[in-house]
Order: sequence, then structure tokens, then C-alpha cells
Amino acid sequence: MKIHLVDATYELFRHFFAVPSHRAPDGQEVGAVRGVLSSLLYLARSEGATHIGCATDHVIRSFRNNLYAGYKTEEGIQKELHDQFPLLEEGIRALGMVVWPMVEFEADDALATGVARWRSDPAVEQILIATPDKDLAQMVEGSRVVMMDRKNKKILDEEAVRAKWGVAPTSIPDWLALVGDTADGYPGLRGWGERSASALLGAYVHLDKIPDDPATWTVKVRGADRLAETLRAHREDALLFRRLATLRTDAPLTESLEDLRWRGALPALRDFCARLGFREFPARVPLWQ
Repeated sequence: MKIHLVDATYELFRHFFAVPSHRAPDGQEVGAVRGVLSSLLYLARSEGATHIGCATDHVIRSFRNNLYAGYKTEEGIQKELHDQFPLLEEGIRALGMVVWPMVEFEADDALATGVARWRSDPAVEQILIATPDKDLAQMVEGSRVVMMDRKNKKILDEEAVRAKWGVAPTSIPDWLALVGDTADGYPGLRGWGERSASALLGAYVHLDKIPDDPATWTVKVRGADRLAETLRAHREDALLFRRLATLRTDAPLTESLEDLRWRGALPALRDFCARLGFREFPARVPLWQ
């Protein structure tokens, strides 16, 4: 069997900016919810997914905000988007799929936990992480655990991760620590770019293994003296950024592998769709419990 682990937060953002507005009878904007539910239904109905787990950021803040004051928050997120998070979680449940709403952890941690829990299960042929988010690249393993960019119809296995970011999956947190991640709110180290980070981590794997003396580096990079000086002066910052980028694999997921099997929508989906004005949606559902 194959497991599909879906970054539903990413999907909600993507659909909010990509699909036409749709308002429920009470006036609330719900177009992104309809878009994500349609996408999940297509995943099961047309793409053949049988075991599906979805993760959301029930609240945007997480334990990482306690580690670094500049980490991402809900500030700047449009209210019409933010208000759709609980509706999406309700809709996914009504569709009969598992949803993990994260509070202390992030959606990415839930997906990473799912990978860690089932990657060695002999019944699992492959795990597909449905997201283009580079954070999840650290969980890729050969062709058994891959990233699935549904928007661009691309599969990224370990070879593709190396080609795209220049490092092995295990080095992704180190790479992000050096170059920064504007989406998550940490800057990386000044002067370190993607090429220099990829070159050094390609040789040393982890940032704390990069020698202090650039004269001993086994690869040549432009501005080596300056980069080494920055790393020496801000190594503690880099280690903190790596901690922020490293996904947790102990998120509180209680479901078994069999719980992920999609058995069809629940009767509650009809009431949910009526309340939000998705009149045509129930007729598209091929399987009901």
C-alpha cells in the first residue's frame, strides 16, 4: 500500500489565492475550503490514494516561537483565510479522512511523525508527502519516502532532492540554518547563499562539522574567509536555526495505519456542505460510510 500525507495548511493557502471566492449562506468566505476538499476527493477518487492523513496548523504559533522571537506567527494572514482553518478540519473529518490539527507542534511535524512511524512498516510500499515545502525534504528516503508536488505534478525522491537543493535530505535542516527561511521567519547567516551552503554541506554534511579554518576546507567556495568568520562568530545562531528547521517526529498522532484507510464520506458531510453552500459537492462523492 501507499500512504499519502497531505500538508493541508499549504493546500488551504494555495487554494485561497488560486480559486474564485465562494461565500456560505451566512456570508463567510469558504472558497479555499471547497478547493481543498475537492482536491482531496480527487486524490482518493482519481489518483487512487487509499490511506490518507492530513495535517493542519490549528494555531499558527508553536513551540518554536518560544525558541526564537522572530519565528512565524498568524500576523499578516488575512482574516478570511485564517477563519477557514477550523472549517477545513471539520470538512476533512466529514469527508471521512484523518486530520491532525496541530497546536504545540506544526503541521510539518505531524507529517514527519507519520513518516517516522510508518516508513519501516513492511505493509507500506511508499509514503508520499503531498507538499512542495522544502522543510519536508529532510524526511525523503530513496524512492520509498518522496515529496509529491501536486500543483506541478512532480515527485521528488532522494536523487531529486540532491539535484534541487544540492545536499542530501539529512542536510536540509543545516542548509536552511545557513541560508535562512523567510517563510518561517529566521534569516540564516549573513553572506551564506545556496551555493556556498550546498558546497560545504555536500562535503561535511552538517554545519557543526565544517572546520573553522577555511584553509582546510576540501571544497573551494567564493569568499571562504568571510564565510568562515561569519560561521565562527554566529555558530550558536546557526545551531538554533537548525533546531527550528529540524522536524519533530513525536507529534501526538493516535491513529493506526488502518485508520488512514479511506472508507468514504460520513453522513455529516451532507449537512456540512449544505451549511457552507457546497450544493454540488455530495453528488461527486463516490463512497459513503
